[in-house]
Amino acid sequence: MTFGCVVLTAGRRPDDLRAAVESLRRQRDVEADIVVVGNGCAPQPMDGVRVIALPVDDGIPAGRNAGVEHVHGELLFFLDDDAEIAEPDALARVARLLAADPRLALVQLAPRARDGGPRSRDWVPRLRVGDPARAGEITVVWEGAVAVRRDVFERVGRWPADFRFVHEGVDLGWRIMDAGYRMRYAGDIAVLHPSPSGRARSYSYYFGARNRVWLARRHLPLPLGFIYVIAFALRTLPRLRSWRAVQESARGYRDGLRGPSGRRTPLKARTLLRMTRAGRPPIM
Repeated sequence: MTFGCVVLTAGRRPDDLRAAVESLRRQRDVEADIVVVGNGCAPQPMDGVRVIALPVDDGIPAGRNAGVEHVHGELLFFLDDDAEIAEPDALARVARLLAADPRLALVQLAPRARDGGPRSRDWVPRLRVGDPARAGEITVVWEGAVAVRRDVFERVGRWPADFRFVHEGVDLGWRIMDAGYRMRYAGDIAVLHPSPSGRARSYSYYFGARNRVWLARRHLPLPLGFIYVIAFALRTLPRLRSWRAVQESARGYRDGLRGPSGRRTPLKARTLLRMTRAGRPPIM
């Protein structure tokens, strides 16, 4: 089984990047065709690894998409430059999961703090985290270490490049589910990641708000979309601890409502029902 592996970097973590690539090169019983994508930067050459430099940083989803053209394989694996696969049999185990279930299209690995520190709430993409090592069905994706069938990835339209930052795993996950496929969180297949800093950068407030509105406008019926956006606004309100954060968030909601949000592709009723049965209805 061949994985086309895309490692995205902004050039700020060369040591972490090398560790990420080496963790892919250590994988056993699969072929890993690796490309490192420099998002607005020129990464240093690496032996046995293809390196491409994008002249402009057009955002994280677009950077991932750009790497797909440079790798072969029926399966794709996306790895951020600050993530490192923990075990050398991880991709072989992922391949077995996908081979055993033709309707399983995506597998997310389970992040663990490299230094033993706290986890990010977003690492386990379900409402009730419970035991982070417990595997299960998911409806959204943490994007830092993800395997996906190439044919499904192409069929549903790849990562949403116009999102630029944050929530792209929600958009991709919803489109995969709407195409009739399943996604799985592999809680027992670990990827190492730095502990979260606990501080959100100012632009995350903007893109978080704008992209949340875009998700509602693209995919949800009006009543559900309204609840979805309001629930997000209420949940993130306590994080707005500065006037700059309030301004950035308000600007995001404004641009999400007023500007073009992309092609509208409403989710099928059966997809909404599947999400609800999986424990994550699209209102939160």
